[in-house]
Amino acid sequence: MESIAQAPDIWFPNIGISIDSIDNVAVSDLFGLGFDIYWYGILIASGVLAGLLVVQREARRTGQDFNIYIDYLLYAIIFCVIGARLYYVIFKWDDFKDNLWGIFAIRKGGLAIYGAIITGFVVSVVYTKLKKINFFQFLDTIVFGLIIGQIIGRWGNFINREAFGGYTDSFFAMRYKVDQIKETSQEVLDNLIQFSVEGSGRIVKYVQVHPTFFYESMWNLGLFIIMNIYKKHKRFEGEMVAIYFLGYGVGRFFIEGLRTDQLTIAGMAVSQIFSIFLIIISILFIVYNRRRQKKF
Repeated sequence: MESIAQAPDIWFPNIGISIDSIDNVAVSDLFGLGFDIYWYGILIASGVLAGLLVVQREARRTGQDFNIYIDYLLYAIIFCVIGARLYYVIFKWDDFKDNLWGIFAIRKGGLAIYGAIITGFVVSVVYTKLKKINFFQFLDTIVFGLIIGQIIGRWGNFINREAFGGYTDSFFAMRYKVDQIKETSQEVLDNLIQFSVEGSGRIVKYVQVHPTFFYESMWNLGLFIIMNIYKKHKRFEGEMVAIYFLGYGVGRFFIEGLRTDQLTIAGMAVSQIFSIFLIIISILFIVYNRRRQKKF
């Protein structure tokens, strides 16, 4: 059994980084109204605002009216949150069927990014049709905001102690206190290796896991950099969103394989199935358009 002076809430033992205390509630009992503000919500909102700034820059670079993206965002935020939550609830129905009010507790987490992406795509189809603007140019612009939102938003999973992977002793191995993990089933926790550490005058249990939130955030950051380098050389409208779907699909497929909380169907991780679909569609779309260009 290890012994330390103080048992931190979150601990990266192989890096030597620890966070002594961190709460998923940023502000308790706001103005005495009994309303809590969670870090998860703050990070999601920060991701949206940062994404909007990136989209503004991209719209100006390509000579577009930025106002159409602000208008779109007003619709997209509402519908994408609903879509992300519905996607999560559908594949986690056993957790909600006896507590329907829990479906609305989104401030504590439980939003599936693929649900948001699917919904955002549908809203984009309708919006660009009504506004009579180029659909693929529109997607090539908003995709830069989307990926920035993902880079920032994933850190909400970190604070919520959710969306982590299985056991690892790699360089980035991360330890969470078992008694602070709330959104993960007991069955999953029982299957993870648990460490007992003597600290703060008591015995504390930890799980040591892959920080998959960090892997995905950094993967998306790398993808964002590559897309920004390439965007001036794109050959057709829609190529940037195709590169995003291809790159994100590859990263998400492998990262999802490390996670312990996958949404599954017939014993398979839904996100991995959808990632394969995105990879195939993106490759076909890129190949088709490049061949089409050569003909002309």
